[in-house]
Amino acid sequence: MESFNNIRAMIIDMDGVLWHGTVPQPGLCEFFETLRDLQIRFILATNNASQTQDQYVKKLAGMGVTVAKDQVLTSGMATALHLAEHADPTSTRVFVVGEDGACEPLREQGFTLTGLYELKTDKTPNAQGADIVVCGKDSTLTWDKLATATLNIRAGAKFIGTNADTTLPTEYGVTHGNGAILAALTTATGVSPMIIGKPEPIMYRQAMKLLGSDPAETIAIGDRLETDILGAVRTGIRSLMVLTGISSEDDLRGCDYQPTWLMPDIIAVAEALRRQTD
Repeated sequence: MESFNNIRAMIIDMDGVLWHGTVPQPGLCEFFETLRDLQIRFILATNNASQTQDQYVKKLAGMGVTVAKDQVLTSGMATALHLAEHADPTSTRVFVVGEDGACEPLREQGFTLTGLYELKTDKTPNAQGADIVVCGKDSTLTWDKLATATLNIRAGAKFIGTNADTTLPTEYGVTHGNGAILAALTTATGVSPMIIGKPEPIMYRQAMKLLGSDPAETIAIGDRLETDILGAVRTGIRSLMVLTGISSEDDLRGCDYQPTWLMPDIIAVAEALRRQTD
């Protein structure tokens, strides 16, 4: 295993790393104390697009951890930033399957969000549908949302997924993730979405830009091999997998990519950081 050193910045996943649902992982406060004591810059980068920056800041505060808004990057924010770079928000209409965490960043970028059954059809030729459909984790998911997304995509709207995680670790156990919603829409439309979140490099590159960090001094921490770790590999940065979430040590066997380090939890990560040799 590579020496655990030259770590000046971290891109840290949240679900399965820092908490399970509403239950914090043991050692959470001490982990962040370590980062601050060692002056390690960090971005909390989650594929979960359901919540806003403010909501994540409030959630962490309730667990005894203080972070600033600009230390949080969600796949909803990453999606809005990416779309704003490739389309004119003032003339682009977006239908969202998702919650505040997916909708708010799009509004902040200036996109117009369309409503249920706001479509251009043969019967409503003067109406305007969506140019883009964005799909993120949605605990308020309804038949009408799926139907509106399907109709827009079938009419030619671009199909964007904030992330493709098929599962989500919660305080109740592992449940379905946004990938399950994407699968339903793909089945209904025959169109596969463009994914913005991990394992695509887009989010990690955005996080490093926010951190002002060099890839050689930046590591990614996550619990999911096929998103957090693969995303780091594709971005060209080192990675650390903890065993408190989705992926297990057995999942590493036969996999053609590996994390740089494997540790049981964030308690072990904090201890290793304090022992850095460089």
